[in-house]
Amino acid sequence: MAGTKRALISVSDKKGLAEFAAGLADLGIEIVSTGGTAKLLNENGIPVIPVDSVTGFPEMMDGRVKTLHPKVHGALLGLRDNPDHAAKAEEMGIQWIDLVVVNLYPFEQTVAKPDVTLEDAVENIDIGGPTMLRSAAKNFRFVTVVTDPADYGAVLDEIKANGACSEDTRRRLAAKVFRRTADYDSAIDRYLSEVLLDEPVIRMRFGQGQKLRYGENSHQAAMFFADEKTGESSVAHADILSGKEMSFNNYVDADAAYEAVKDLKGQTGVAVIKHTNPCGLATGSSAGEALIRAWAGDPISAFGSVIACNTAVDIEFARFLKGKDVTHIGYIVDKGKLKPQEVPSKFVEVIVAPDYTPEALALLEKTASLRLLKTGPSFGADDAKTYRKITGGLLEMDRDLAVFDSFDVVTKKAFDGKKKDLALFTYIACKHTKSNAIVLGREYAPGKYQVIGMGAGQPNRVDSLRKLAVTKATENLAIEYDLIKPETDFDTYCRTAFGEMVMASDAFFPFDDTVRAAAEFNIGYIVQPGGSKRDQDSIDACDELGMAMALTGLRHFRH
Repeated sequence: MAGTKRALISVSDKKGLAEFAAGLADLGIEIVSTGGTAKLLNENGIPVIPVDSVTGFPEMMDGRVKTLHPKVHGALLGLRDNPDHAAKAEEMGIQWIDLVVVNLYPFEQTVAKPDVTLEDAVENIDIGGPTMLRSAAKNFRFVTVVTDPADYGAVLDEIKANGACSEDTRRRLAAKVFRRTADYDSAIDRYLSEVLLDEPVIRMRFGQGQKLRYGENSHQAAMFFADEKTGESSVAHADILSGKEMSFNNYVDADAAYEAVKDLKGQTGVAVIKHTNPCGLATGSSAGEALIRAWAGDPISAFGSVIACNTAVDIEFARFLKGKDVTHIGYIVDKGKLKPQEVPSKFVEVIVAPDYTPEALALLEKTASLRLLKTGPSFGADDAKTYRKITGGLLEMDRDLAVFDSFDVVTKKAFDGKKKDLALFTYIACKHTKSNAIVLGREYAPGKYQVIGMGAGQPNRVDSLRKLAVTKATENLAIEYDLIKPETDFDTYCRTAFGEMVMASDAFFPFDDTVRAAAEFNIGYIVQPGGSKRDQDSIDACDELGMAMALTGLRHFRH
């Protein structure tokens, strides 16, 4: 590669440009420039060759035409090692341009303004800039092209050291250019399609593609792509600190787990996820306490789970899973009952958290297969939309970021004490459970909450309650009963516990049968969205049976 002798600079974003151009000039590189860019460089004492002295034509039509000329594009596109190209360049007086520094009119920023006019938008559609970028990037074997000011320093350092940028650098920068022009054209397409044609279109770009071990099943190939524009704390942008490579299911479950604990704002929370459902969710005074309680929500399903925490993982958390001085208990079903058995440690696929204490990380890293993801602390919501691919199409909708719209107690019995806080927790758990969903939550200590039973993904919510949520809660209470050995009999213990629980439903009750089924188990409190034409039937049933019910105004179907 010959040394860099001539550069063309024409930028809209002038951040860092004067310093970069001064560095080029100090190396004896000629600089060709246009309009406002040339003015800035002149003001900083940097020698500039006006582009019109190269083309022989003045900039015209309010700057719409200035670089669209053979003496510019021939200088960019000509192959230096092609004798015919070289001869034609010499014949036409074309001098090669070795470095192009161009960024584009701020179209995206312009159309983002609420009061933007079509005329303003159109005037901010860059023509010459993308054309120069594409010409230079196409000829990356001979031309270095820079469109991002963040690359100025590295490019200048490389030219200082070697006289020109390496082919690897030129390849990388060329790819970056075509990504930029693709994004730019996509933004123009989206805007004009909607404004001129009333036809919304979606154009999406995801990068950092990487192969996964396999897809949802082992016979399916899979890849992961990141949305590079999202700054939100997420599994997609987490650092993988240790463990095996991630699979498709690992990402799906880890995302479900982390999104669940992000909703537990102001509380230390842990979610234990199996097949995207929170088989365990709890809050606690520490990450370790929350994990212990979340794990107890379904100790059978918790084995092989994905776990997320919304605070730093502490040593108590790590010891509960992997401590050698801890007795690890697993459960199997034997003759219809849960039977405990000692196991070497608790098997977990993935842990996701904003951070880990050094002691916790050191212990967890000893399990070579355990994937440890660090997300960072920011829980703000950047992604306003969510998407799902179906065969032949794409579905778009707003993300479900709310929990309650209201909390309207519609029964004679009120939500006493802190039952509203428990209702909020339980409704969050229900929001993150597949429909039809019923979740039973309880306050296991003052201000600390736990999912004790969950029914997910059933065709009707009565089955979710009777066959799943209540059954699981009863199993969990049986384990607890055997541990604490209370003086009361088990049936009384269960009825008392159910009486203090909140039952959450992801959608309204079309009939009063769910209320009456809950009453059979002495469930005392219900939270559901309401909105059925027959809401009054359920309200009347609650009043008849001495139950409290609150309506939230927000449904949380999850398919």
